[in-house]
Amino acid sequence: MASFFQEEVILDLPDSEIVYYPCFLSKNEADIYFELLKRTVPWQQDTIRVFGKEYLQPRLTSLYGTNDKTYSYSNITMKPLPFSNEMLDIKQKVELQAKVTFTTCLLNLYRDGKDSNGWHADDEKELGTNPVIASLTLGQERFFHLKHKKDKTLKQKILLEHGSLLIMGGETQGHWLHQIPKTARPIGERINLTFRVIK
Repeated sequence: MASFFQEEVILDLPDSEIVYYPCFLSKNEADIYFELLKRTVPWQQDTIRVFGKEYLQPRLTSLYGTNDKTYSYSNITMKPLPFSNEMLDIKQKVELQAKVTFTTCLLNLYRDGKDSNGWHADDEKELGTNPVIASLTLGQERFFHLKHKKDKTLKQKILLEHGSLLIMGGETQGHWLHQIPKTARPIGERINLTFRVIK
């Protein structure tokens, strides 16, 4: 358990509650969790349908949950696996910071700069109104882009670092889209754990 002071960066954006903790995990903790999850998580690559065409999703995913509630997005329905002990450890740390008891974690593995996650909001009906989404980054740092759904002048970019935690709450998902864009730079692998509540 990390005992150092948590640096907190509040993103001052309208219609949102977004807080970033750049050093949520120590480098040693983050290194250990990254190697463990990369090796033990049963990663899968699903097919998504966009404008009537099917494509392989540009990243690998896996779903864990404390209940048997499925999670659906982009015409994919995922059934959760039970949390491992290591995943429960991470979940507990994130819950203490977010002050939320999460049921579900969607993991993403970005293998290189070609892997990405396009513009979207985590606003699926299973998540309810004004969901809290907590996103933990392990491995390669990547830029996280935000843009307001109505006011096109409102944009933000933040570098998500190894061992960092981003918490989005309030009306964020109702008013903002976010993405992890592709990059042409030669970069390493990133694992992203996104915790949420599915009732």
